[in-house]
Amino acid sequence: MKSSKYILLILGVLTLSSCQDYLERYPLDNPSDETFLRTEAEFDMAVTSVYNSLWYDGSGDVAGPFFPLMDAATDIGWDRNTSQLQYMGMGSANSDNTWASSFWSHFYRGIGRVNYILAKAEPLAALVPEAKYKRQLAEIRFLRAFYYSLLNEGFGGVPLVIKPLTLNDSQLARSTKAEITDFILSELTAIQGDLLTETGASNKGLVSKGAALALKSRIALYNGRWDVAAEAADELIKMGTYTLHQNYAELFRYAGQDSREIILSVQYLKGYKVHSYPRFFGSRMSLGHSNKIPVQALIDSYECTDGLNIDKSPLFDPKKPFANRDPRLNYTIVLPQTRFEKYIFETHPDSLMTWDLSTTPARRVQNTEATHAYATFSGYLWRKYTDPADYPDINNSDLDIIMFRYAEVLLNYAEARIEANKIDQSVYDAINAVRGRKSVEMPAIKAGKTQAELRSIVRKERKYEFAGEGLRLFDIRRWGIGEQVMNGPLLGRVRNAFLTNAPAIDENGTPNYSNVGNRAAMRVIEVRSFRKDRDYVWPIPRLEAEVNKLLGQNPNY
Repeated sequence: MKSSKYILLILGVLTLSSCQDYLERYPLDNPSDETFLRTEAEFDMAVTSVYNSLWYDGSGDVAGPFFPLMDAATDIGWDRNTSQLQYMGMGSANSDNTWASSFWSHFYRGIGRVNYILAKAEPLAALVPEAKYKRQLAEIRFLRAFYYSLLNEGFGGVPLVIKPLTLNDSQLARSTKAEITDFILSELTAIQGDLLTETGASNKGLVSKGAALALKSRIALYNGRWDVAAEAADELIKMGTYTLHQNYAELFRYAGQDSREIILSVQYLKGYKVHSYPRFFGSRMSLGHSNKIPVQALIDSYECTDGLNIDKSPLFDPKKPFANRDPRLNYTIVLPQTRFEKYIFETHPDSLMTWDLSTTPARRVQNTEATHAYATFSGYLWRKYTDPADYPDINNSDLDIIMFRYAEVLLNYAEARIEANKIDQSVYDAINAVRGRKSVEMPAIKAGKTQAELRSIVRKERKYEFAGEGLRLFDIRRWGIGEQVMNGPLLGRVRNAFLTNAPAIDENGTPNYSNVGNRAAMRVIEVRSFRKDRDYVWPIPRLEAEVNKLLGQNPNY
């Protein structure tokens, strides 16, 4: 049951204080800035409006939360729509980029809503039950911290605003990235005790103590606070509230929505709020647009079932490149010659017919994937968040989208301990728990690895585990590997063949195709550039910088 969903509201919460004189009159049929937030019902509405900011789609063409789409601006994905996010990935963004400006304004709007509520909430303490009052204030402070974390990681230091502004306050300098990180971590510590210990069917989608610890471990890890990251992750692990879902594929389908692995997800419900991920991720045969896609470099990153990279494993056969591979490859990616919805997916240009499996016996039908000009440009599709139950009504999915799950916390813990060089059995246990879930069962990592070896292992593990979930961009940035993985041609499959041999795989799981015999036949989707003196952060939106003269601009934009 989805009994606790965000209610779609038309609620404009003002962030600027207003003056009044004896001639002003308040509206009688709608809330105003002066009269709003005087009852428990209005408090509930205001808190819901803060949650509603999670529905932001970012690109303007997808009804769905933005964060899975962010992989399109990394080395593992692409957006065919000639979108502003695509320009980010290409390295051609400037200060007029609408992805950056929309991202900035949207999450500051969410922050402004929180500041407004906090400024006006004190009288409600006498009207709202104490536990609820404290809990809901803690929830919105969590969301403010989350929104600040996105801005901070995106732009690298932003103005810290924690109260409603007047016009006289409109000129604000940016706080440093470290200062914003300090604020986020302190907020998450302060609110932790007032949040729900765990959530269930009746309060699904609400922020919990586990969510606060998960965000704390993530942001501390992103900013090199190794001990803080490990301690937050360890505290969540010891709570015993969450566990790995043993069926990896189910996590991204309706069957897994109530999994104890999911710590917090963005909520959807038909009749209130839906998204259209199936349309943008789906195959042409299944009425989809195939325009948010994974690329060849991701497919070749996954290990073989012996735990070795494809350039080292005797199990890898270039004539059958998808055999004997980490099961997460097939759970994450729609591969050629596998089933998607009711068809066999095949992108070989000579495969003019394919199988329709919806009939008994199966029947041969024309294969649009081989003939459509806008079928997937890489030869692959995302399988995550494409549940067959959403077909053919692919614009109305109410499949929840995961924000935090337990596997991330385990790998946060492991990476933080590795980087702090505090390596013990608990590090191996955390990594092997993720690798060893029943539907994956990759070989355990054996003890005795060096720090460098474990760093390589956990970085690759994050790539396999979270591909298609939107974590890759900030991983690339914090590891400082952008110039290595985001420069040069972005490649798709050889259209009428497989690679003649495995590419060389480096310590981060990144393929290098210079040794591949038919490299020249690989499809060049686009050519990217990455400047290490610029592209580790996004440009400050030009209009914001023109209005606020103290903002300045990030280097070389």
